[in-house]
Amino acid sequence: MNLYILRHGLAVEPGTPGDALDADRPLTPKGERKLWQIAEAMAALELSFDIILSSPYLRARQTAEIVAEAFKARKKLEFSDSLAPGGSPKKLMEFLDRLKPAPESVMLVGHEPYLSGLVSLLVSGDASFPVVMKKGGLCKLVIESLESGRCAELEWLLTPKQMALMA
Repeated sequence: MNLYILRHGLAVEPGTPGDALDADRPLTPKGERKLWQIAEAMAALELSFDIILSSPYLRARQTAEIVAEAFKARKKLEFSDSLAPGGSPKKLMEFLDRLKPAPESVMLVGHEPYLSGLVSLLVSGDASFPVVMKKGGLCKLVIESLESGRCAELEWLLTPKQMALMA
């Protein structure tokens, strides 16, 4: 399985008037523009997804919707509380493992520090292995057999600036 992990784009700051709940913080206009560039870079890399699974938080949902629209994959878009801050990597792995037919290519969209911890867990078996994912950063893991622990190889980790150069 190719597992693509995308951190949500630039969002309004916590405590911004009108956005009382963290879950309701939207992307900024700049964040939306950058994500369209990132989606162009993904297309240049000839990526495809069997499923796009996102945190239900607004900024992650908007990020996933931009990717789904760019790839004409709205029907492949789903949401999971397992990708919300404080979500369970184990429950996420169990959900992915139950998908039939087994997907070959999965996009996950979520938040920090959850995503870095997930990459660390799958690559090293230790969720505290230091990995930094910038807002709009994209990671590719290759997995032979999915499990909650060391099961993946890190193929690449791209910053938004690197992807903007590819778009």
